[in-house]
Amino acid sequence: MTGEERLAELIRRYPALGCCETEIWEAAMAIIDCFENSRKILLCGNGGSCADADHMVGELMKSFEKKRPLPEDFKARLQSASPERGGYIAENLQNALPAISLCSHTSLFTAISNDMDADLVFSQQIAGYGRKGDVLFAITTSGNSQNVVDAAITAKAKGMRVIGLTGQHGGMIKQYCDTAICVPATTTAEVQEYHLPVYHAICRIIENRFF
Repeated sequence: MTGEERLAELIRRYPALGCCETEIWEAAMAIIDCFENSRKILLCGNGGSCADADHMVGELMKSFEKKRPLPEDFKARLQSASPERGGYIAENLQNALPAISLCSHTSLFTAISNDMDADLVFSQQIAGYGRKGDVLFAITTSGNSQNVVDAAITAKAKGMRVIGLTGQHGGMIKQYCDTAICVPATTTAEVQEYHLPVYHAICRIIENRFF
């Protein structure tokens, strides 16, 4: 199934998301371009959106729906590095697309909150990890979560592309996004119910391109 067919399938299953079709495709293409240029994606969100950020990393860093064999030259280097163990690693590792959840570093997270300002927990990580050409995938149901908005501002200053996944009105973050996917809902639960199929479709389109 092609990427276009994946997107069409999403809209068939969730017709209300037709209003976001262009932005979903644009987001997928931006992330593909990022990976093709040896860059990475950073993701962040709070609460359920934090879980979504972690979830999306899981779909990118290992096989989602397709097999992801390692490149043959890397497999050869693994075998050369360890004749005893390299072959096993080479046959069982999966190819990965570099994605980091900024929600998952508990000690750093609490240190920033305690020593600096809790609103800067994602921005500080972007200051360290972010490089020009990387992508920030920022998830906020309201669009107004200050730490996520600050992350978008910091990413823009770093020369990163910012993709926002939010609710119907977009909120404050929309002005800082290169692409804002504003799903057609306003309550937290309903927004999050749309977010999962959106980022699953994006991951499917990306995986289809590389594998």
